Amino acid sequence: MLRTSAAIAAGKLTRAVAKRRGGGSALPGLVAEKVDPKILGHALGGLPGGIVVVSGTNGKTTTTRMLVALLRAHGLSVFTNPTGSNFTRGVISALLGEVGLRGRPVADVAVLELDEAHALKFADAVTPTHALLLNVARDQLDRFAEIDHTAKLLAQLAARTSKGVVMNRDDSFVARSAEGVKTGVTIDYFGVDDSIAHRLPELMEQDTRVDDEYVVPPAGADDILLRPVDERSLEILVGPHGAGGIVGPVELKQRGLAAMINATAATAMARRLLGSRFDAATAANALATVTAPFGRGEVIDADGAPLELVLVKNPAGFTVALSTYGSTPVRTMIAINDNYADGRDVSWLYDVSFESLREVGVSLTSGVRAYDMALRLQYDEVPVADVEPDLESALDRFLRERDGQPARIFCTYTAMMTLRRRLAERYNLPAFGEEGS
Repeated sequence: MLRTSAAIAAGKLTRAVAKRRGGGSALPGLVAEKVDPKILGHALGGLPGGIVVVSGTNGKTTTTRMLVALLRAHGLSVFTNPTGSNFTRGVISALLGEVGLRGRPVADVAVLELDEAHALKFADAVTPTHALLLNVARDQLDRFAEIDHTAKLLAQLAARTSKGVVMNRDDSFVARSAEGVKTGVTIDYFGVDDSIAHRLPELMEQDTRVDDEYVVPPAGADDILLRPVDERSLEILVGPHGAGGIVGPVELKQRGLAAMINATAATAMARRLLGSRFDAATAANALATVTAPFGRGEVIDADGAPLELVLVKNPAGFTVALSTYGSTPVRTMIAINDNYADGRDVSWLYDVSFESLREVGVSLTSGVRAYDMALRLQYDEVPVADVEPDLESALDRFLRERDGQPARIFCTYTAMMTLRRRLAERYNLPAFGEEGS
């Protein structure tokens, strides 16, 4: 306990210094973990409602936020890592803001977004009671190599979970994780209603989903299924045709099929955790209040006109972003970095079709790989007005030249961090990690 107290004290001091200097959200956690490598187990091991890990390639931050909102709406106190720093040190950094020197958060349950690899490092420290497995796609090839490797990481997480696993029935790489789940651990599924199954290719890379050995089984009586009403509204069905109940209709603050599937996944896990306490009307009201995590389709009022900031990090995610946010022709900037958190290998850009941008073109490409992005667009005959590798200079110019018109920026993770920080300074927005949890 003394070591844990020392770790928390060191982490809190680092957190205070980092905050004054505008540093990253994970550094305090790294310091605390160095002092006490077992700090996570000491802090989270005794939560009465358990520990939920949310993992998968796309949608972790949004789904985590939705699940937290659902549980809080039902009266639970929830500890989470709201900044989207999804490594173990990011979880520890979030803890530092909520605990005293004894190291115990005042919470009923923990809901934690974790990177696929770091979810296993987390499980080394403390066993998750529940896991929510979203999807598998090619992402950060320098870290995860092949898609099969990512699938194995999620399968290992499922196998190390002690009470319940909720998984995507429509993703064969995820659904197969059921094979390794321990006896006695419950398995629940979420997915899409048969009426929209034809839209799944929008979210999945075709070459990774050609699998003759996997056939999506008929929906079970307790499966949680998505049935969209329009691009923002949806119903969430319990069992085929909603025979077991319906949540909604709900109008989300985010657009697109991906956000709707995230809401369906969060609802499935909330229902598992809450049991008989789950209330459909409460769930619908909670989902309707969830705002986009910054950078994930966030709309900023920039000098009286909307500016959308859209995170992209792999072929499936960029394709969905273009179909969801790129459907209306607005002034566009694309910012691509290749830092560690983005993935060093940006060859994935050649697996994205940018033809939808031909008509409006791209005003600026920016970031470390600004010229690479401009070249990629040239292959798809998308006109690029200019290239400015410096992100802050590019942002200032982009805003100055848009003439008060709506605009959109597609950006990788570290580019988004830089741009969002600059926008926060310019428009007095909540800073990173201060959006509320």
